[in-house]
Amino acid sequence: MTQTARSAKTAAGEPAVAVEGLKVLYGERVALAGVSFEVPAGTCFGLLGPNGAGKSTTMKVLCGLVRPQAGWVRLFGREVSGGHADAGRIGYVPQAITLYDKLTAQENLALFGRLSGLRGAALAARMETVLTQVGLADRAREPVARFSGGMKRRLNIAAALLHEPELVIMDEPTVGVDPQSRYHIFNLVREMKTRGVTVIYCTHYMEEAEALCDHIAILDHGAVIARGPLSAVLREHAEPAVYLELDEPGYPEAPAGVTPPVVTGASPPQPDGDGWLYRLTAGHDALAVLEAVAGACRGQGLRVRRLEVVRPALERVFLKLTGTSLRDEA
Repeated sequence: MTQTARSAKTAAGEPAVAVEGLKVLYGERVALAGVSFEVPAGTCFGLLGPNGAGKSTTMKVLCGLVRPQAGWVRLFGREVSGGHADAGRIGYVPQAITLYDKLTAQENLALFGRLSGLRGAALAARMETVLTQVGLADRAREPVARFSGGMKRRLNIAAALLHEPELVIMDEPTVGVDPQSRYHIFNLVREMKTRGVTVIYCTHYMEEAEALCDHIAILDHGAVIARGPLSAVLREHAEPAVYLELDEPGYPEAPAGVTPPVVTGASPPQPDGDGWLYRLTAGHDALAVLEAVAGACRGQGLRVRRLEVVRPALERVFLKLTGTSLRDEA
């Protein structure tokens, strides 16, 4: 059965990934404390959380590298037993670069391809395809030692795609890359989705999750604290606000000490970029607050450059749910 046919079969039935009640202990330390989520087939799923939240352990369980003490994982409708995943259907892109610097890009891929069971003409064809996908076809015979960080990241991804996996797990794939490589990796993820490949995308960059992910789960202290479609998580946890930006240069240090007007239904405005943000208080409508801000500005003769209802970005939701204290890797 081809990859497309297998993915279509999964999409028509169960989620590509279903995780229920995962518990993992490392000695006395609780790494996962009952983690549950589902990943719809053919989507990009963001696995988010601070350092030490349990993301890496979750990915290792999905790949069959760690056996949970409790709970279960179902991949493509089949329960993973004994910590052994179907490696032929999973591609894993680790955060650490796993390449041999003295070998060429082609030689690296040949090695990883053979480990995945590819041989001969099939391996050669796949190597050519993935090198083109990651934009390295013209550098195939160069030693990896000459590659930039972004090129190595892209080759790392190519190695994970060689055997045409249906599920690709990506752990911080854009760490330390240049903007061009980052853009290329984004396009790779989007292209995988169009082919029905399911992607689990682990990142600390919330703007990446907003740009790429259809669904997310936020982990903290080994538990899921928010999950679901990205739009639903934002609706639930991100209170709308009204953004005001004025034309007056140097505002609010304007002559006569004019300050932003206090508006019923919103907290006192706070500086935000080049303007001010009015956060709504409970039970008040964003459009009503926007109209009140507009009226107050007209009344004071303030010239408005921008006035709009905004929704806090995912980063603000993330910090609201997980806090702002520093986290260090264990």
